[in-house]
Amino acid sequence: MRLIFAGTPSVAVSSLLSLIESDHEIVAVISREDAPLGRKRVLTPSPVAHAAEERGIPVLKANRLTAEMAETVRALNADLGVIVAYGGLVREPLLSTPRLGWINLHFSLLPAWRGAAPVQRSLIAGDTVTGASVFQLVPALDAGDVFGTVEHQVSPDVTAGALLDELAAVGSDLLVSVVDDIATGTAVALPQSGEVTLAPKLTLDDGRLDWSEDAGALYSRIRGVTPEPGAHTTIGGARFKILEANPRPELTLQPGELALHDKVVLIGTGSTALELVSVQPAGKSAMRAADWWRGLGPDPRIVAE
Repeated sequence: MRLIFAGTPSVAVSSLLSLIESDHEIVAVISREDAPLGRKRVLTPSPVAHAAEERGIPVLKANRLTAEMAETVRALNADLGVIVAYGGLVREPLLSTPRLGWINLHFSLLPAWRGAAPVQRSLIAGDTVTGASVFQLVPALDAGDVFGTVEHQVSPDVTAGALLDELAAVGSDLLVSVVDDIATGTAVALPQSGEVTLAPKLTLDDGRLDWSEDAGALYSRIRGVTPEPGAHTTIGGARFKILEANPRPELTLQPGELALHDKVVLIGTGSTALELVSVQPAGKSAMRAADWWRGLGPDPRIVAE
C-alpha cells in the first residue's frame, strides 16, 4: 500500500523504519515543524523528520493539520495514514482523506490510558502490565476499534523514558503486522471494551512529591515523571529535583526528613524510606546524592517540603 506516516519524537522512529523496510511504500511523512534546541536555539528537525530526510522521503512539516494539508495528502493518492506520537489531532477533512483512513499506534492497552501520556500515567498508577494498541482513528479521543494489541510486562524499576523505548520496539512490529493485514483484507478491528481511563499530558505539578504518601506511590510517581517533567520537592525554599531513587523498605524516617545512613542519603515517606541516588539542586548540575550531602557541611538538618 501507499502510506502517509505522521510522527514527531524519537519513539516514533522505530515504527517509521519498520514500515520503510516492509513491503509498503511511504509516499510522505508529516512531522511537526523544526524546533529550537540547545543553548544557541538552533532550529532542528524532529527525530522523525530527520530519519525520513536521511532516506529521501518527502517531509511535510506542520504543527496543525489543516484543510490545506488534507489537499496535499489527497494529491499523493495514499491508501492509508499511519500516526505514531505526532503531537496533534487529525480532524476532518484529513481524517478521511486516505482511502482507508488512519490507524494509530498507541502505547497502552486501550481503553486504558487514552490520551497524550499513557506510559507516564500507567507507571504513576502502579500498573505492572502495559502494552501497545493499533486502532482506527476516529474523531473521539483514542476511541476507535482496535486491530491488535501486544502486552508488555513493566519492570519494577523502569522509568517512563525507558518504558516508552521498550514499547516503541514491540509496537513497531505490531504496527507492521496490522498494516500487512489491512493490505490483504484480513484485518479485523473490534470495539474497545473495559474500563476507560484517561492520560492527559503531564504538567510540572505532576512531578511534585508529597512525602506523606507511602513509599510505593512515591517511587511509582518518580519513575512515571522521569525524564519529563521530572520529580521534585522543595528544600530551603528552592525546587530540588530527584533524578533517581530506590526503595529502602527496611528503613524508616519521618516524612520529608533526610539523613545519611551507611553512606547513602535517605528520605522519609508516609511508610518506609527512599534512597536518593541522583539529584539536582536549584542552579546546579545533576550529581550523586551522596556528593550533594557531603557539600552541606557537618551534621546537616534538612526536611523536604
